[in-house]
Amino acid sequence: QLQLVESGGGLVQPGGSLRLSCTVSGFTLEYANIGWFRQAPGKEREGVSCISASDGSTYYADSVKGRFTISRDNAKNTVFLQMNSLKPEDTAVYYCARDPTGLPLSRLYVPDAIEFDYWGQGTQVTVSS
Repeated sequence: QLQLVESGGGLVQPGGSLRLSCTVSGFTLEYANIGWFRQAPGKEREGVSCISASDGSTYYADSVKGRFTISRDNAKNTVFLQMNSLKPEDTAVYYCARDPTGLPLSRLYVPDAIEFDYWGQGTQVTVSS
C-alpha cells in the first residue's frame, strides 16, 4: 500500500532544533514532490515547505524561511525537514504529503493541500520553555 510516515517530532525549547523525517512506501519517491504542512489548534493548515522530484527546487513559507531546510534521500525513501531556531509559534502537528506530478516548482509556487493525494499521520512538534 501507499504510505507516508512522519517521525522526529517532540518537545524542544525555543531556539532549539528538530529534524523531521517522512519515509514513504508503495511509490517511487524520486518521481513525486513531497510537501510539509502544519496545523496548530484553531488555525488553518499551512504549507510549510515542498521539494520537487524533477529538479530539486524548493518552497518555504515566509514564516520559516531561513530557519527550515527541506531535503530528500531517494535511496532511503525519505524526505527530511531540518528545523532550526524554533519558536513557540512553530508548535503544531506536522504532516508530509505527496504531489504525484513531480513537476518543478516555479518562483510563484504556493502549496495547496488539495493538490496532495496521500498524507502521513502527523507528528507533534511542541516548542516551549
